[in-house]
Amino acid sequence: MKPVQIGAFLAALAVSSLAMAEGGGDRTFERMMTANDRSVELFVAKEKAREPVVVNEKKDDATQDL
Repeated sequence: MKPVQIGAFLAALAVSSLAMAEGGGDRTFERMMTANDRSVELFVAKEKAREPVVVNEKKDDATQDL
């Protein structure tokens, strides 16, 4: 009787783990990655449209103390 109970427990455990594998987590992750890709595309498009910022490393005598 004990081996039958162990076998039934293992079968139930295997079936439940297979059923849980295709849950909503995969769809949620897919939507999250799609939204992330879209936001990165929008950010890159916005940065390309903006004027480039030029930083001058050289300082003249008037701004040397700053």
